[in-house]
Amino acid sequence: MSVFFTFPGQGSQRAGMLNRLATLPEARPAIQAASQALGEDMLAWDSPDALRSTVAAQICLLAAGVAMAAVLAARDAQPDMVAGLSIGAYPAAVVAGVLVYEDAVRLVHLRATLMQRRFPSGYGMTAISGLPADALQALIDAVHSPGEPVYLANFNAPAQLVISGSDAALAKVAALALAKGAARATRIDIAVPSHCPLLDEDALVLQQAFDEVAVHNPQLEYLSASRARVLRDGREIAHDLAFNMARPVLWHDTVRLAWERGARLALEMPSGSVLSGLTAPVFAGGRVACSDNHRPDSLAALVRRTRQL
Repeated sequence: MSVFFTFPGQGSQRAGMLNRLATLPEARPAIQAASQALGEDMLAWDSPDALRSTVAAQICLLAAGVAMAAVLAARDAQPDMVAGLSIGAYPAAVVAGVLVYEDAVRLVHLRATLMQRRFPSGYGMTAISGLPADALQALIDAVHSPGEPVYLANFNAPAQLVISGSDAALAKVAALALAKGAARATRIDIAVPSHCPLLDEDALVLQQAFDEVAVHNPQLEYLSASRARVLRDGREIAHDLAFNMARPVLWHDTVRLAWERGARLALEMPSGSVLSGLTAPVFAGGRVACSDNHRPDSLAALVRRTRQL
């Protein structure tokens, strides 16, 4: 049976996630390489204040994902397939062998800088639970305007969706959703409007940067969460990565694809357990675990057992 590594997106970052990993010898090279590539101490970015920055949050999530995968690889616990939500697609691409890690660090730094510069304030994302996509889209259509844009951004589960846009529009859609019977409307710890056309121009800039780096075909199954399909060509993956900031996330369909392709263990890289909660209903006949809640040796044993079944 196959093992599926999932890599979380911005909003899942937690202060101390890199410092905890730095206690593991196999994780330190990834943290040190990111520090050298940027000329900054990544461990200094691993604080509540620093992680409010889009740049710090995205770089730390990249480093944490690659570092944790290295810890497991040192214990002979590799995945058969990978996928990442938003910024999580970048560590997934590194683990799949598509990108050299140092190139990924520089690309993610550019990605995050472009996003932060474009929307320094007044924008973000809100998770809406308890309404289907068509009902939520109707509310978005009623609110959206050039001055107050809002879009349906993440299809995390059939009734767990995320909207993206201006603060004012997010508040209006959230109020309408709750009035229509939504269970919750929660602002996410993201200060930019990801996964919508507001970032189209920045995606084009990032694509130009991708044209300057070497990419390789994946060495394992790489599942695009922007398209909910397996991608096998390195350049196609590079294009997908460049534009994922401006495209909706099809997480539920991506997880279902992993299950259909034989994955029976979904293991979430740091930080947090958001993806595990979203993945568990699809993997009801398998196993879901998050690396934050288990010792590396226990996780590695679970991976090895699953691959032997």
